[in-house]
Amino acid sequence: MAELPLVIDLDGTLLRSDMLHEASLRFAKRSPWRIASLFGWLARGKAYLKEQLARQTPFDVEHLPYNPEVMELIEQHRLRGTPVVLATATHRLHAEKIAAHLQVFDRVFATEHDCNLGAEAKRDLLVREYGEKGFDYVGNAHADLSVWASANRAYVVQPHSGVERRAKALGNVAQVFKSADHPLKNWLKALRLHQWLKNLLLFIPLFAAHLADDPQKLGQVVIAFLLFGLCASSVYILNDLLDIDDDRRHPRKCMRPFAAGKLSIGSGLLAFPILLSVAFVGAWLLLPPLFSGAMLAYYLLTLAYSLGLKRVMVVDVITLGLLYTLRIIAGAFVLDLQPTFWILAFSLFIFLSLALIKRYAELREARELGKMGRASGRDYFPADLEMISSIGTASGYLSVLILALYIQEISQTALYRYPVIIWFACPLLLFWISRAWFLTHRGLMHDDPVVFAAKDRISLITGALFALVFWLAA
Repeated sequence: MAELPLVIDLDGTLLRSDMLHEASLRFAKRSPWRIASLFGWLARGKAYLKEQLARQTPFDVEHLPYNPEVMELIEQHRLRGTPVVLATATHRLHAEKIAAHLQVFDRVFATEHDCNLGAEAKRDLLVREYGEKGFDYVGNAHADLSVWASANRAYVVQPHSGVERRAKALGNVAQVFKSADHPLKNWLKALRLHQWLKNLLLFIPLFAAHLADDPQKLGQVVIAFLLFGLCASSVYILNDLLDIDDDRRHPRKCMRPFAAGKLSIGSGLLAFPILLSVAFVGAWLLLPPLFSGAMLAYYLLTLAYSLGLKRVMVVDVITLGLLYTLRIIAGAFVLDLQPTFWILAFSLFIFLSLALIKRYAELREARELGKMGRASGRDYFPADLEMISSIGTASGYLSVLILALYIQEISQTALYRYPVIIWFACPLLLFWISRAWFLTHRGLMHDDPVVFAAKDRISLITGALFALVFWLAA
């Protein structure tokens, strides 16, 4: 008896993503001034929207997040001689490109012209081609229920809420594939709560002004820390969406939730404006207006970085240094303080050094993998490593010089009781910066030095001693 054809859905099934969302995101990124066109095309029907996106947004399908369990199921059936068919509501231009890449399909049915091949339209086509109960079907969504009802066997993959129960009620479910990852875990990873460590910079003006013993001031900074964290998480989600193609080509970043398809692009497009709105409404209601202004500057600069500045040599690392410095400025504005020249200059130089460490680590890894061309999404080559190292170490040492000049300045004031003790902070900072660069040269540095420092025992001890010096001086 001949094997019944195995029909595979694409969006959310073979692919841990949705091609309409993928294409729309790329179109918006390439032509942000034409976003309104999407709504005009949609008004003429979903099939027309998909055709326009397919024609105007070509992209590489090699690194899309394919579901390995579905690929394994396909391979098992191919070994038995089963015909394998791709049937998808994705436009034919994209579907055929994916089929050509995977080379596992005998036929391809897809959306084209004015026919959107979804739900009942897909069922009717498959019944015409293979007959009622003449095929097996692999899907994931509510729209697939009508197709499963006409299939011989149903395979349910990463089902949407309520889909598994309704599919099993049809009585022909052969197998259910479920992810071991909990959505909450993926969301926590996407929000990058560990990156909120950087927002501790908001507390620096509080301690520098010796106001940490004021409960009201401390409470304001805590609120600012939380709101700034929400704003930062919104930025991280948007950045992950905009960087999704580059991340999928990166050996580690390809596991980020949106790049790996563990979270949908649609959910990200919904989450980031909600987080951003909560952050700014909270700041407007609870904190001084200048804090909202600083946070807005941070957001706009980060957006500019994501959209283009990160691809401009040197401008990218200066921008990262400014983003760190903006956190300190925001912390000062919470307390109605003016950031001093010393703290701004120190911040800019030390964080420029850390940004260059980040670039050095990325390029060193690329060189070890044999990639000698331009880094993906960056304006650097592995041959630039020596120059980056020179500028980075010089910038770090300049921050130590600024600290020394600051100590000389405050020695004439009453801000510290024993300002001479602060001199001990200089060798501590010299040690930490030098060690960080040595570790980076040896390939032992995490590509984010701030996260590395938060986990590194010697860095934590050095930081504690640094804080102790200022406490004894006060």
